[in-house]
Amino acid sequence: MEISFKSEKLRKLCSEQRIADRELGVVRAKKIRLRLDDMAAADNLAVMRKLPGHCHELTGDRAGELAVSLDGPYRLIFEPANEPVPQNADGGLNWVEVTAVRILEIVDYHD
Repeated sequence: MEISFKSEKLRKLCSEQRIADRELGVVRAKKIRLRLDDMAAADNLAVMRKLPGHCHELTGDRAGELAVSLDGPYRLIFEPANEPVPQNADGGLNWVEVTAVRILEIVDYHD
């Protein structure tokens, strides 16, 4: 899948290991790298459902976003970047047709 980032700062945080280690800690930085490597290797979003990290759609005020688990309560939040966003006939997200994602943030949204 194609991966883009909401901001340059987030791109650097996710792609430069020493920055990630310093700002997020070694464990979380490693998990981010693993999840991003999985995304990059996947043909589409449906593949992510079969991999570690519990890829799932969010609801409520985060509808339209997805998350994968990092460490503890932290999640890597992203959204489909295909234009238009692929949908099934029932209006739900068509995971098979999502081939690009935009990373939005790294957060504990459970607070």
